[in-house]
Amino acid sequence: MHAGSAFDFVIVGGGVAGLRAAIALAGSGRVVVLTKADPAESNTGYAQGGVAAAIGDDDTPALHEADTIRAGDGLCDEEAVRVCVGEGPHYVRELIDWGARFDRAADGRPALGREAAHSVRRVLHAGDATGREIGRVLWERVSALGSVTTIDHALVTEVVVDGDGAVGVRYADRDGVRQEVRAAATLLATGGAGQVFRETTNPAVATGDGIALAFRAGARVADLEFVQFHPTALKRAGAPRFLISEALRGEGARLVNSRGERFMTRYHPDGDLAPRDVVARGIVRESESVGGDVFLTLAHLDPAYVRRRFPTIAAMLEDIGLDLATDPIPVGPAAHYIMGGVDTDVCGRTSLKGLFAAGEVACTGLHGANRLASNSLLEGLVFGARAAAAMQEPLRAAPLKRDRVMADGSGLMAFVTNGQPISHQPYAISHQPLAMTGVRDLMWRSAGLFRSHDDLARAAATLESAAAASYPLTADGARQLNLAIVGRLIARAALRREESRGGHYRSDYPARDDLHWKVHLVDQHHG
Repeated sequence: MHAGSAFDFVIVGGGVAGLRAAIALAGSGRVVVLTKADPAESNTGYAQGGVAAAIGDDDTPALHEADTIRAGDGLCDEEAVRVCVGEGPHYVRELIDWGARFDRAADGRPALGREAAHSVRRVLHAGDATGREIGRVLWERVSALGSVTTIDHALVTEVVVDGDGAVGVRYADRDGVRQEVRAAATLLATGGAGQVFRETTNPAVATGDGIALAFRAGARVADLEFVQFHPTALKRAGAPRFLISEALRGEGARLVNSRGERFMTRYHPDGDLAPRDVVARGIVRESESVGGDVFLTLAHLDPAYVRRRFPTIAAMLEDIGLDLATDPIPVGPAAHYIMGGVDTDVCGRTSLKGLFAAGEVACTGLHGANRLASNSLLEGLVFGARAAAAMQEPLRAAPLKRDRVMADGSGLMAFVTNGQPISHQPYAISHQPLAMTGVRDLMWRSAGLFRSHDDLARAAATLESAAAASYPLTADGARQLNLAIVGRLIARAALRREESRGGHYRSDYPARDDLHWKVHLVDQHHG
């Protein structure tokens, strides 16, 4: 690939949203898919839990919609929810037709599981590696399409803007050589930003690149204060923060404290199947109150069934000397999913003409303040396909929705707190690059499960300065800059929102405040 190469469509990211878009675009022109690492290394491949769709006899899209809105804590965009749950069953059945090996019930129909905040069983699984199975099917389809070119180990460093629209991207190839590819329409499908936090279930590639790229190009971003911390990541010294799927609790696993007592009903009437933000904070509070770790136990269930139902998790735990079926598994919260992202309409259009976003990098408003379990893979399928359709139409920017509230458009000083711009507060420091480990540690301590004004102001000021520093023009330099930008955006959005809602909890404003804060906060960089 030479600098200046031209395609009809550029897709950045090889997860479910990007691949579903590539399939839909293949018949309309030349498509290039740029992946940051190996093609299979994305958040899609790490999705254990499943994909939710209203295909059961006792289910309807209206029930799925109601559950999604309830989980979103008063901030879901109802149009986005209706689109996703209404069109979702079609795309799930399409996967089945394409050969997706979902678990089957005795009658041969897809087996449906239940996860937190779902009122009925509606989650399809492929063992405990559903994302990997969906990725396999989509990659097989894409690989057979002659009009689709895939370039791996391509780190996109910039969205190319010409006039009032995006016209392609610049990237560093596997040898570090800077390349450029032009296209009529560009789709960001880069996944999430869990690596902004020290403790995360996300793979190393999830550094928020798409959010940073869009923001730097002048596109709007929204709802970045809402971060979902998965309550049950493995918590063992020296071991990775491996996700222990919510599907285990859906099948009867129990959370217990260091005394072996069940405790979640003290924090929510739904107990172990309460919304994820409630369970995550409950685990931390219980650990602090009683002392010691919190554990997930399946010892009361049939051991053969447990090992058969969750083979990937069982194998991972076996590698560190734990038996999923019989041993208490130490767990704790870790950053898992970001509800906010690049502000889009329900067709993936951003505020920048020619630039689209789909999947976790985007913010349609589907998830509101807290994502309903197993809606993310569905989101990628539905909005990846919808973005592809819009990319083939006359290009236009998405208008600002009525319930969006813009921050001050002054870029690096996008809001004030206590009457002062962040960069004028005593927390500000000299403009020095901040190592990725420094960003991640700061964000975990200051913008994690429990947030307060002083911690957030300090983090925002530090990251304001770090994001304004000069970074080397290398792949590592680009990663550092992106992480600092996204961390800054999350911290200052959390500082603005003086309430608690969904994945955002302020210890100094612990109550939800619909009177003042039932809005989506939007940020945009100018210049």
